[in-house]
Amino acid sequence: MNMEAYILNDVKILDISENIREVQQIFNQLTYTHLPVQSEGVYVGCISENDARCFDIDKSLDDYRYALEEFFVRENNYWLDSLEAFAQNNSNILPVLDNENNYLGYVELNEMISLFKETPFLHEPGNILVVEKAFKDFTFSEVTQIIESNNAHVLGAFVSKIENEMAEITIKISPSGMMHIIQAFRRYGYIIISEHQEDTFSKNLKDRSKYLDKYLNI
Repeated sequence: MNMEAYILNDVKILDISENIREVQQIFNQLTYTHLPVQSEGVYVGCISENDARCFDIDKSLDDYRYALEEFFVRENNYWLDSLEAFAQNNSNILPVLDNENNYLGYVELNEMISLFKETPFLHEPGNILVVEKAFKDFTFSEVTQIIESNNAHVLGAFVSKIENEMAEITIKISPSGMMHIIQAFRRYGYIIISEHQEDTFSKNLKDRSKYLDKYLNI
């Protein structure tokens, strides 16, 4: 699903000649972190509210052209691409351009997040499993094979963290026998990060640890 159906034009694009005082007043009426700016009908970037609040109110946006942030997405980009752009630019509004760089409007962060909420990863019932393995050693084909060989299905998976060359993978799995899936991941060298009632291995380790602590304290 691309973003064409979600493009808005409720807020007019600012002109580079706009006075900073007027820009601040517009921000007072909105909840957006940025506003798009054009020069001679061509999109040239976004001005952030934080910057606009620091500028001389008697000057124009053109005096601060250097501060414009030139981020955008294409109308035919997949909606998931927009979430990456929102995160990278710390913005809740994202200008949309066509392939000829014509400004078409913008999309809102909340609208894109609402699409994510409708995906099977969040919408369908299932179990969340978080595992860890060296980034160079894991593959999503292996993750999928482990799960499907235990009569379950992957509803979604992504790398949720990379640190010290270790990858943390968050997986949503259709309701099934989690104990067998967890054991299979361990056989393939994965560390189980999330806690599960079905995980007898983890429970046994905790019980042995408690027994050892009790023994050492005698």
